[in-house]
Amino acid sequence: MATVTIVGGGPAGLSAALFTAKNGLETTVFDTDGTWMHKAHLFNYPGIGSVDGSAYMATLRQQADDFGVERHQGTEVTGVDGDGDGFTVATEDDDYDADYVVLATGANRDLAESLGCDHTDEGTVDVGVSMETSVADAYATGAMVRAEEWQAVISAGDGAAAALNILTKEKGEHFHDFDTPATADEVFGGLVEDE
Repeated sequence: MATVTIVGGGPAGLSAALFTAKNGLETTVFDTDGTWMHKAHLFNYPGIGSVDGSAYMATLRQQADDFGVERHQGTEVTGVDGDGDGFTVATEDDDYDADYVVLATGANRDLAESLGCDHTDEGTVDVGVSMETSVADAYATGAMVRAEEWQAVISAGDGAAAALNILTKEKGEHFHDFDTPATADEVFGGLVEDE
């Protein structure tokens, strides 16, 4: 089974984690809880009328946990190295191997720079619509790929785009994650609440 390591547990990182774990990839998230969402209140996120940013993060974390994401809360990643055949993600305590890495560290681009990812003239990490960087199988999401266009819903979309591209690579064909009410309960074992 392919392994996905996500550095950052805000909307981008947890969105990527939800999609990859939900679709059978072993997914690990490292999160220092430095997300800007703790300073936010969402009125402009589709489907949400009004929610405190910290409450929103608690919901995202619970969703990740429900789908089997291995979360390392409070664990800082100190380095990411790629050798062309996967990645080693280093923390103070241990090293972790991964087939794919998703960088979701907000505006902090240090790990992307040390990994050798190309940057744009504006200083953002250079990615296409799939969120893949110039380093194969390494993805960058959210504020690190946008100059001053930081928004939770955009970041979550970036994380989903990265995850779908990873799943497309793994499945060998374009992958779409689309659930229907008729199959959701059967597939996800009662995680879906009846309306």
